[in-house]
Amino acid sequence: MSLIKMSIIFYTYLILIYFSQISLALDSISQSIPLKDDGNTLVSKDGTFELGFFTPGSNSQKRYLGIWYKKIPIQTVVWVANRVNPINDSSGTLTLNINGNLVLTQNETIVWSTTTKNSLGKKQVNPIAFLLDSGNLVVIDQKEAEKEKKSYFWQSFDFPTDTFLPEMKLGLDFRTGLNRRLTAWKSPNDPSPSDFSFGLVSHNNPDGYMMKGDKIFYRSGPWNGLHSSGSPQVRPNPIYEFRFVFNKDELYYTYSLKNSSVISRLVLNATASVRNRYVWIESAKRWEIYTSVPLDLCDNYAICGAYASCVISDSPVCQCIEGFEAKLPRAWNSMDWSNGCVRKKALRCEDKEKDGFVKLSGVKGPDTTYSWLDERIGLEECRVKCLDNCSCMAYANSDVRGEGSGCALWFGDLIDIRNFAAGGQDLYVRMDASELVEHVNVGSHKKKGVMVAVTVLLAVAALSGILILAWCYRQKSSNNVKDKSEFIINEDQYSGMQVDDGDLPVFNLSTIAKATNNFTVNNKIGEGGFGPVYRGILADEVEIAVKRLSTSSGQGLNEFKNEVKLIAKLQHRNLVKLLGCCLEGEEKMLVYEYMPNSSLDSFIFDKEKSELLDWSKRFDIICGIARGLIYLHQDSRLRIIHRDLKASNVLLDKELNPKISDFGMARIFGGDQKEGNTRRIVGTYGYMAPEYATDGLFSVKSDVFSFGVLLMEIISGKRSRGYYNQDQIHNLIGYAWKLWKEGRAIKLIDKSIEDTCFMSQVLHCIHVSLLCVQQNPEDRPGMSSVILMLVSDFELPEPKQPGFFSKDSSETESSTSKHLLSSTNEITITLLEAR
Repeated sequence: MSLIKMSIIFYTYLILIYFSQISLALDSISQSIPLKDDGNTLVSKDGTFELGFFTPGSNSQKRYLGIWYKKIPIQTVVWVANRVNPINDSSGTLTLNINGNLVLTQNETIVWSTTTKNSLGKKQVNPIAFLLDSGNLVVIDQKEAEKEKKSYFWQSFDFPTDTFLPEMKLGLDFRTGLNRRLTAWKSPNDPSPSDFSFGLVSHNNPDGYMMKGDKIFYRSGPWNGLHSSGSPQVRPNPIYEFRFVFNKDELYYTYSLKNSSVISRLVLNATASVRNRYVWIESAKRWEIYTSVPLDLCDNYAICGAYASCVISDSPVCQCIEGFEAKLPRAWNSMDWSNGCVRKKALRCEDKEKDGFVKLSGVKGPDTTYSWLDERIGLEECRVKCLDNCSCMAYANSDVRGEGSGCALWFGDLIDIRNFAAGGQDLYVRMDASELVEHVNVGSHKKKGVMVAVTVLLAVAALSGILILAWCYRQKSSNNVKDKSEFIINEDQYSGMQVDDGDLPVFNLSTIAKATNNFTVNNKIGEGGFGPVYRGILADEVEIAVKRLSTSSGQGLNEFKNEVKLIAKLQHRNLVKLLGCCLEGEEKMLVYEYMPNSSLDSFIFDKEKSELLDWSKRFDIICGIARGLIYLHQDSRLRIIHRDLKASNVLLDKELNPKISDFGMARIFGGDQKEGNTRRIVGTYGYMAPEYATDGLFSVKSDVFSFGVLLMEIISGKRSRGYYNQDQIHNLIGYAWKLWKEGRAIKLIDKSIEDTCFMSQVLHCIHVSLLCVQQNPEDRPGMSSVILMLVSDFELPEPKQPGFFSKDSSETESSTSKHLLSSTNEITITLLEAR
């Protein structure tokens, strides 16, 4: 071959490479440059998003024009143009005409196009289409493209499909009549619109509705300044910033990402009838669900009917508001709550002095279809306005930030109310004053009231003296007396064998004995601090686990009562389910759903079984435990501190999903309570937060500390206590802190997961663990922030020194020691300062 021919071939090759790179690097479409279905795509400037033709699924031949994430290996489509009219071959072409309209054709037949409105008020001279780094496909005059403030002729963000991206607006533009709402795909392989949608509705007090056809499926609740009142868990946090705008021009909701490294999207799913918020985990190469709605039964629209509140932890979940009763008692008692409740006593509107209001705290505001909003006035003026209108049934602050501001009034029946343990807002419901003890007019009985008050004060003083003497005697006579107030249930709340807990079944001793083969050793599957645990099979073939309270346990009775009352009210996929209890003679037993894979500690601390938990499964377990704690701390009706979170108290079902168990030590907090104090320290050595072990102070941050320890155990496969190196560091957290400071945290990783883990993700989790076990509670993140940290790759703050313990009571003279009660035995532990 001649030198000339070789040169021609070489330069031809370079030219082909050059033009192929140009085609792959396109970030715009003009009148002269169309986009064809020949493998060419339009890519955003930073390479995040890509526009092109795709086929959903492997069995379809249909072609769609869509936008997806370019850098994510799992094709994730966020927008589809021709949802209704797919193309049956690869003849599709996207062009931009002189009027600035995008036109999609199949063999010159139009299958989809835009309708451009010239917002500049003049002829479009040189339209051009860009795919922005946000995933927004826009058409703009080329002269406008370089301006800081751009005016688009058309943008895909105004016509979303099933996905809500950061910076996108969801809502209405009153100037143009545009209504931006999400509509789910019919199925994972069919982008055509389903009947499942979500959007905002412009009542005088706007609300968000998820619809199935023309029926409301879920309602988000009115915006209260921080979040939708029906989604208290979606609040400002280290990743997201939310914004709600309502004025004469627009009504919309949007969110942005504070950290550009986070990839997140919100998707409407018709198959599962949910709205999921996802975060991309780069190290694991998968999407992780951060939040979902509907969350539970109480999220179903108007499940309890009018004037009733849904309380997920109650049984039944629907409860009439104070002053109301079931409209149809027989149907109500049969769990048909659709007819709701009616007033026990009618209102007397002609005399507004005869009406008053009952305060409901921590609720989702009622349906706002018949509501009125005025952000200029305060709560007292709002109350007066409601009293002045016979149709007004309730009022509330429209903005709960700070001391509260603004006014929202509700007219007609109050529908779709639910209670939250944390979040929500106060709602004042109108009723006859005779139904309100706190509003009774006692003016004519003023003197009598004073006499009663004096009598009560004297009685209280006398009683206080008696109690003080009794306390002194009690302290002198016994050092082992239990402080029963540390538990949710008091002794006088529980008598004999009666369990006043609604629908919680009470099993006969003979039934339990038969199910467990008379508690034979072969049926024994574990031993807890309060007694053995047995496996059993009921007559209907249901497998159960029976926790039998040991008669020799000095601390088990109150914990048993505590667990019965508390866990019966909790419902979450990551909490163990209580099926019933048995109280007969000296026997006290709890009956749980059976967990075939026992507890987490039986896996991670066993050399052979630990091989069954690869990193992916361990990470799922970590996130499941975190979600269970979030439910306890903020999503359930009751704010609950577990106080004894550890590996042996995390059970695993047959799919190895984690379920938090053993609520004998748990405490309930009131809506505004942040911290508790106890003289009786209960828990397990190695998991207790330092402020709890030394001063008896506990809060949600105590559970966060325990979670941090547990997280480190799952990563390392090592128990929290033990000797770890020649420096005589006595526990895992101390060892982890030493390695972290030396830049050798990788040595913590369990060898059984080294081949299956993503090193960067595991190190990220170690970092999160150290943030959870910091010495000061104020420095530790809340569990909602913890789950965000776990599922995101954004940069974390540097951890401060942890609080950790030693069994050695002869450490330094400056060490502080305190006698503690473990959940398994009594042990003296010493708080050490970090080295």
